[in-house]
Amino acid sequence: MNHSLLLSFLLAGSFSAMAQATISGKVTDEKGKPVRGATVYLDNTLDGSTSDSIGNFSFTTTETGAQTLMATEVAHENAGLPVTINGDLKDVVLKMKGSSRQLDEVIITAGSFEASDKNKTVLQPLDIVTTAGAQADIVKAIQTLPGTQQQGTQTGLFVRGGDASEAAVIVDGLIAQNAFLSTAPGVAARSRFGAFQFKGISFSSGGYSARYGQALSSVLELNSNDLPDKSTVNLGLNMAGVYASGSKLFKTTSIEATGYYNNLTPFYGIAKTNVDFYDVPKGAGGSTKFTWKPNKDGILKALVNYSRFTSGTRVPNPGDAGSTLDFGLKTQNLYSSLSYRQMLKDKWNLYTAGSYSYNQDDVKWDTMSNVNKDYRAQFRAEAKYYATTRLSILVGGELQHFNYNRTWNTYPAEFTETQVAAFAEMDWSPLHWLAVKPGVRYEHSTLLKQNVVAPRLATGVKVGLYGQVSLAGGMFYQTPDQQYLIANYKNLEMQRSVHYIANYQYMHNDRTLRLEGYYKHYDQLVYEYLTKSFDPNQTRYLDPITMPANNSGHGYATGAELFWRDKKSIKNADYWISYSYIDTRRLYKNYLAESQPDFIANHNLNVVTKYFIEKLQTQINMTYSYATGRPYYNPSNPVFLGDKTPDFHNLSLNINYLTSIRKWFTVVYVGIDNITNQKNVFGYRYANGQRYEMRPALYRSVFIGANFSLTAFDKDEL
Repeated sequence: MNHSLLLSFLLAGSFSAMAQATISGKVTDEKGKPVRGATVYLDNTLDGSTSDSIGNFSFTTTETGAQTLMATEVAHENAGLPVTINGDLKDVVLKMKGSSRQLDEVIITAGSFEASDKNKTVLQPLDIVTTAGAQADIVKAIQTLPGTQQQGTQTGLFVRGGDASEAAVIVDGLIAQNAFLSTAPGVAARSRFGAFQFKGISFSSGGYSARYGQALSSVLELNSNDLPDKSTVNLGLNMAGVYASGSKLFKTTSIEATGYYNNLTPFYGIAKTNVDFYDVPKGAGGSTKFTWKPNKDGILKALVNYSRFTSGTRVPNPGDAGSTLDFGLKTQNLYSSLSYRQMLKDKWNLYTAGSYSYNQDDVKWDTMSNVNKDYRAQFRAEAKYYATTRLSILVGGELQHFNYNRTWNTYPAEFTETQVAAFAEMDWSPLHWLAVKPGVRYEHSTLLKQNVVAPRLATGVKVGLYGQVSLAGGMFYQTPDQQYLIANYKNLEMQRSVHYIANYQYMHNDRTLRLEGYYKHYDQLVYEYLTKSFDPNQTRYLDPITMPANNSGHGYATGAELFWRDKKSIKNADYWISYSYIDTRRLYKNYLAESQPDFIANHNLNVVTKYFIEKLQTQINMTYSYATGRPYYNPSNPVFLGDKTPDFHNLSLNINYLTSIRKWFTVVYVGIDNITNQKNVFGYRYANGQRYEMRPALYRSVFIGANFSLTAFDKDEL
């Protein structure tokens, strides 16, 4: 009896298996592009599946005869196709029409501005080079976005209450240890990167991904170009020097090379400077890049970049603000990287990268020599698994090994650090209007003998057809500033910040509106707790015996920001407005009391405009930047950092004229920074009862140049 019953079940199962048919095919839109995440099923049955990232679907059914195959997806109208099932059906194509009420996927935007091929709402490479006042510098252009601070005498990116050390620059997932050119104290330097090196730029002013760490405030992520579209040659001539670049495209590989020579003698020869250059900055450099696509889903990139520069500047004497010292600088920098990315069967995205960088600054302070050397070797590996069209999981790790070595006259000092990190992050969209991104990061510091765990969480909710609300938060750790580590402060731990961010973004018809509020809490900051007097000199000597420090420092930053960009309302025009308000105080380093830092202005405004005149083939760009006064140290004021500088104003103009000289597409450009010659001041020094202004290297400057290329820019890109 039992054997008969078992046999009946086996036979029933066999007949059921024999009756099953497989239905497979692809879901596309009207243009033949794949539709991912579509639900495909037989009408009035439970048989069906979901299309993958390239639109493919497959499922089995026991139904036979005439049926209707259905496809539904939130951004498209429902599609139906009559089918007759007498066996397997292969290569079925379901075409879906776009819905008039199309909903874009949720992209978490809290704390993040992104520019890439998929998101053209913020800054593209041509945006950067055509932004008046930016001088084609990526970081200067980023300073027109909310959350940043205007700088004229300090180098770096200052974001939401953080100083320059709290912002990390990432290139293809790897830390750029020397992201800015070396320069004299009190003279701001530009970044080392050219805008056209990169296809994607992501600026996070807080709450950034668990992929990265060691930055209390911000990450600027740069993703380098893949294979060039074509072989080309570019030549340039301007008041700072000459340059040339070229690329040769083969079937699956390319070779690119650049070379340049800079000499600012012509520029400073006609400009009235606030800094005395007894040896104007000059130098040369070049780079070589090799790219290979072994298959359609893989790419390898190898890059080597080298540069050398010299300069001589008379800088204020730290011991006597009324006198100067000769600061001679010879610097050389090497950066090399190798990366490989491979997509496997539309389910796995694998990425590995490594780099080595070296920098040496030979400094001559009058008669004393100072040699600064550093190097960094690093490796990163990531794997992203696409479980479904709405769920992906990223895991990875990185290894950082770096060294800073300083010899002051005959006194050496150095430190070597090894950092290990592991991270995991999930992108999950359980509903078309909801996205969630939880993440966690583990970091280990060999030098500090410390382990930390930093959880992160971000989420986005669709609001209407074109708006969404995003929230983000998490913990962020960073080792103490290198000046303390190289001075052999042994009892310090990692510093910490906690971010809370709320954001609303509306995007439609080439218009973008962003409103964002945040609160950031600092603790475990390095603080010289026995400080009795304040020394504003950033190159001051540190002694762990006479100036002991611990991690008792703390602070906060809170604010509100607005960003509006409109590329639609005025033909051939593009403009954006960014405004930031910040309230921040901190007790750290050698501060005498909890105060607003001297690099912070409470209100910052930028208005950027661009207009293309078709008949003249000319683009006119203007930028107006405004910031309220920033605190400075007045030794006669009992309130620490209680005085403020005058407000900052800067109106800049940039004109680009497009023409052709034989086969060469030519752009002639003229830039005028600070048209009104505003005497902006970034602080004051005091010595012997006298007050001295901290001024930028130039009040007003005029820059002229021309670029010649075998590849033309479309005016719509400008």
